[in-house]
Amino acid sequence: MSRPIRVLVVDDDPLVRAALAVMLGSADDIALAGEAADGEEAERAVAEHTSDVVLMDIRMPNVDGLLATERIRGRADAPHVIVLTTFDADDHVLRALRAGASGFLLKDTPPPEILRAIRLVAAGEPMLSPAVTRRLIAHVTDPQVAARRSRAGDLLARLTPRERDVAVAIAQGKANAEIGAELFMSVGTVKAHVTQLLLKLELNNRVQIALLAHDAGLDGSSREARHGSA
Repeated sequence: MSRPIRVLVVDDDPLVRAALAVMLGSADDIALAGEAADGEEAERAVAEHTSDVVLMDIRMPNVDGLLATERIRGRADAPHVIVLTTFDADDHVLRALRAGASGFLLKDTPPPEILRAIRLVAAGEPMLSPAVTRRLIAHVTDPQVAARRSRAGDLLARLTPRERDVAVAIAQGKANAEIGAELFMSVGTVKAHVTQLLLKLELNNRVQIALLAHDAGLDGSSREARHGSA
């Protein structure tokens, strides 16, 4: 990006907001766009100021981070959202990802890793490693697994074999360059496929593609995932 990445910090703890503001100020390519103490303030801040990424706490008074994420991601030209949490197996995190968040960070994540995640998300790249994604999903009890699998299967049936291959690679946490190398296509072609996937699947980011592929049982290691497009 030609200008600094503008980040909105949302947390009900003023000490956390202050610490994150200091951290953002240490990076030449990242700037603090503003602060908010709850989801309602966050919605107003997004409407009033230009933000590229929102660091969103989950448990807050008034409007919590889950509802705020859903509302913010529903806006035209919505900023990316990274949720902040204390527990990496919190079912609220998975709900936030399904609402459109681009990933999550633990609150004790080292500052360099937080800055790296902000840069990745702002560039449209995935920030969840395959191991973290699998661990998160595996530790969440979802009472509607069967319904989700059926819906995911119906959606993925819309894809061409090549689009399905790209979806599986995204579910494995691979970046565009890695997908291109694996599937023998240019990065530009991969980006075009990702755009088409988002349109066909009615999703708004790569994390949601990965979650949908998981719901359908395509985790990249199964026989179905490897041979489904044969």
